Amino acid sequence: MKFDTSSRAQLGMAAAALALAAGGLGYGLANWRHESPPGATAQSGRKILYWYDPMVPSQHFDKPGKSPFMDMELVPKYADEAASGETGVAIDPSRTQSLGLRIAEARTGTLGSSLAATGTIEFNERDIAIVQARTGGFVQRVYARAPGDVIGAGAPLADILVPEWAGAQAEYLAVRRIGDVGLARAARQRLLLLGMPTGTVAAVERSGRPHNVMTISAPTGGTIKTLGVRAGMTVASGQTLAEVNGLGTVWLNAAVPEAMAGRLRPGQSATATLAAYPGERFTGRIAAILPSVAAESRTLTVRIELSNRAGRLRPGMFASVDLGDAARPALLVPSEAVIRTGKRSLVMLALAQGRYRPAEVQTGAESGGQTEILAGLAEGEKIVASGQFLIDSEASLSGIEARPIGGAAPTPRPETTSNGAYRASGRIESIAGDRITLSHAPVPALKWPAMTMTFKLGSPALARGLKKGDRVVFGFDQAAEGPVVRTLSREAAR
Repeated sequence: MKFDTSSRAQLGMAAAALALAAGGLGYGLANWRHESPPGATAQSGRKILYWYDPMVPSQHFDKPGKSPFMDMELVPKYADEAASGETGVAIDPSRTQSLGLRIAEARTGTLGSSLAATGTIEFNERDIAIVQARTGGFVQRVYARAPGDVIGAGAPLADILVPEWAGAQAEYLAVRRIGDVGLARAARQRLLLLGMPTGTVAAVERSGRPHNVMTISAPTGGTIKTLGVRAGMTVASGQTLAEVNGLGTVWLNAAVPEAMAGRLRPGQSATATLAAYPGERFTGRIAAILPSVAAESRTLTVRIELSNRAGRLRPGMFASVDLGDAARPALLVPSEAVIRTGKRSLVMLALAQGRYRPAEVQTGAESGGQTEILAGLAEGEKIVASGQFLIDSEASLSGIEARPIGGAAPTPRPETTSNGAYRASGRIESIAGDRITLSHAPVPALKWPAMTMTFKLGSPALARGLKKGDRVVFGFDQAAEGPVVRTLSREAAR
């Protein structure tokens, strides 16, 4: 097919006309989109107050478009969101399942204070007997004993020959034969002062012969910790020959974290389990909480005294300890529902009509996946047990305040406050109708940093006589449509 020059010219003009019409339509759509003023109505029929960047919710914009802070579209703020009487984040009930939200209820239950620790069995250092020589002599015989042996009370350890006793005992027997009662009493007393046991004196009296060999015996049953006597050695008066540690009771020294020290007290019950005796539990009580803390592990030692009548608990055994006290009633919530920020603890309240709001709480003990609530919640209140971190992030971005521990919601600030609830200083960047853009100093009461943002003027007359670049002092409050300037005046010269 052939086209002459005139046909080509007509086609070119038609294409240009179409391009011009398309460009005009595109410009019109873009102009309509980017210049929709606050108060416009979205296609859904909801009234739009302003647009904002979810990452910088305090900065408000008059029209939609790209955020100057992040590469993302601005989000509209609808009038019904601000004007509704409910405070909190609104979530469509149909989306709760996709978000993984799970609701729980604060209920009064029984809390068993569970505190687990580990420790080792040790000797009871209060049950030690020291065996000493009453007088000097020579070790004539030692019995088959060694450190670590378990012996009973009265078990012989060694025989000691005491030459000094022979003459004193012979003198005593001679005085007794004379029949002088006074002298005999004095001679007997001399034997006792020489360290002779009363049993040995009685044996001399019964047999009428000297007994200068003394048998050293264990005064109590237990295990021999030290044994310092050998056959043929010379011993002095008062010399320690052995140490015997009783085994009727043992100590379980448990390492407990420093943070748990306030929950323990002497006399509190404790239960131990040992790998050597699976399924068996040994009950005792806290005898002492040692005063020092291990610097490396930040733990303190809790000494638990356990009965050991059968001698089954042996020093060095490893044990797991439950230091929980008696169960008590408490207001409980699932531990996973508590958000710990480091400065405070929060839960996410599940309100009516699909709204959610953070609430500050004071937590207590934790046991079995349940956390005790000391203040901030009432029995029967519903909270989010799963997925609450997503809602908490949205609440933080939206500037929603957490309900204080006192339980009452923050009192709404009147939108017609004459002087404004907050005061700040700044520099005027622009004035347009009932809007003023200010580069202001930090506002500590709202935890706002220094930044540039647009405020609504409570009255356009407030900006009369002011211009861009002026330093001003202004008062504002937080209204439903955003921060509203109530007072505005030029800053006094310095």
